[in-house]
Amino acid sequence: MSPHVEGAGVDLAYEEHGAGPPVLLIHGLASDARALGPVAAALAPDARVIAHDRRGYGASGSPEPYTGTTVMEQAEDAAAVLTRLDATGAVVAGDGFGALVALDLLRRHPGLVRAAVAADPPLFALVPEATEALAAQRQEVDEALRDHGPGAGVGAWLQGRVEGEALERARAAHRGFYADFAGLASWEVTRRELRAIAQPVVVVTGPASGRAVTLAADRLAALLPSVRRAEDGDLVGAVRSLLG
Repeated sequence: MSPHVEGAGVDLAYEEHGAGPPVLLIHGLASDARALGPVAAALAPDARVIAHDRRGYGASGSPEPYTGTTVMEQAEDAAAVLTRLDATGAVVAGDGFGALVALDLLRRHPGLVRAAVAADPPLFALVPEATEALAAQRQEVDEALRDHGPGAGVGAWLQGRVEGEALERARAAHRGFYADFAGLASWEVTRRELRAIAQPVVVVTGPASGRAVTLAADRLAALLPSVRRAEDGDLVGAVRSLLG
């Protein structure tokens, strides 16, 4: 059974690996801490790696009812994990939705985070030309949900990127997914606030990143004052570059 800490009003399950400077891994939509296991294992020889199931996923709790969340709420959970596990001054690496959470930690809790990795950041407020494609994606998810149930909606969003046990876990955590999906556009951040983030950030995309995400990453990187833009999809390498 996974250990738990009290988040911002919910119990959060977490995994911990290795010893050294703290690293917090924050997963994205339709994912969980287990999905980041290979990243944690690769980093563990050099760092104390913590990964938590965000609310609504894995063994973590969620409010009743749980129909929506915000980036800020998720960042408060992550801040609680860092504080309660005495892991302040961490490098925080977020994937997808988790990238927005990592950036919000930099913005609102700078004392907890010394650097961050933002992998595939869905900061679509910076990509107005992606509106049509995003609307089409939402329609696909809504139709799958209506016709075949909540697990099918999760599968429609994943579009074959995950399979096997990981896919079954994602479908089972559909409440977390739909809460995240509703909260994707919840981060109210200005360009001025992004320009004010002082800590080093690595913004990562890879060959499998969609066009809208890649554009969002490019535009985010153009605003951050201390940034490295990586296009190799190497989350482990990005974290190691900030540890050393």
